[in-house]
Amino acid sequence: MSGPGRAPGLAYVDLHCHTRASFDSLADPGAVVRAAATRGITHLAITDHDRIDGALAARDAAPLGLTVLVGEEVKTTEGDLICVFLAEAIPPGLSPVEAIAAAREQGALVGIPHPFDSYRGSLARSASLEALAPLVDWVEIHNARIMVGDGNERALEFARATGLPGVAVSDAHTVLEIGVASTKMSGDPSTPEGLLAALRGAEVLPGRATYFVRLVTPAAKVVQRLRGRGRERPVARPARTETGAIVPGTSGAGDDRATGPDEAGR
Repeated sequence: MSGPGRAPGLAYVDLHCHTRASFDSLADPGAVVRAAATRGITHLAITDHDRIDGALAARDAAPLGLTVLVGEEVKTTEGDLICVFLAEAIPPGLSPVEAIAAAREQGALVGIPHPFDSYRGSLARSASLEALAPLVDWVEIHNARIMVGDGNERALEFARATGLPGVAVSDAHTVLEIGVASTKMSGDPSTPEGLLAALRGAEVLPGRATYFVRLVTPAAKVVQRLRGRGRERPVARPARTETGAIVPGTSGAGDDRATGPDEAGR
């Protein structure tokens, strides 16, 4: 299916999008996939915060011509990661290395979202960003929800310095944002192997969300809290003694450690 300005035979991929399964979105999965198909997106990764049920619903509702990739935006102890081609959700609260390992066990791919956005749970806040570069598959060099600061420019510099492929994403939390930014690729990114191959030589198609849709996010959080759909809690991690023995009845320091402020503009 080709949308306005889309060349046939190429893939138009958005690797970061949310539905109402996220604590900060009210977007219906069916409406999301219909909008993506109408706007020429051929491959859409649904990456709700710390869960995949919205992605599974979107995959079931996807119209002909749109491939939904089941993904997740995982909250680690040092910032967010995007994992795609998941069969099971990865719990929040793991270290970045642990989360990447959990994704790899499922055959999934991993990307770094908005690494230099100071308003969100970004990995550049920690000292591990450079060390993680060899362990991931791409970095977002254009996130349509970054409207303040030089986060996208710094992400492009990071991609060039590390040799990581760069992608453009909508990071959509509303149906209005679907397709505002994407990445044009040749090949078939419907599988992990296909996406890895297609990332090399991909072309980013940047765009910006409006301030209006960013203002919807705080309201969505309030509605979701009233519905009892708050943010997923980090996994409990047993405390250990110096010898490595688990201490009964404990969950370890930092079980509920935040990885960044629960910002109004996620």
